[in-house]
Amino acid sequence: MSPIFRRTAKQAAKSAAKVPGDRLVTLIGKPGCHLCEDAEAVVDQVCGELGVAWEKKDITEDEALHREYWEQIPVVLVDGEQHTFWKVDAGRLRRALTE
Repeated sequence: MSPIFRRTAKQAAKSAAKVPGDRLVTLIGKPGCHLCEDAEAVVDQVCGELGVAWEKKDITEDEALHREYWEQIPVVLVDGEQHTFWKVDAGRLRRALTE
């Protein structure tokens, strides 16, 4: 088989690591934030459809999160890396979790 069509071990590991059920989405926000409520609805819907675990963190209870994200909330992390902030696009989040 041509090397062009062979997957390297690194590519195989990268693909294997992206099984939706093994992913974690983190929503960082604060109480009383209407954008955070909108983001939570999108995250809950997309993660529910794909079987992806998600968690919610409150910047008012975590000084480090507050320092890092207070101007950007809501913030969505996928596997610990920032995916988006302010407005969550369902299609973009779905692609990030399945590609």
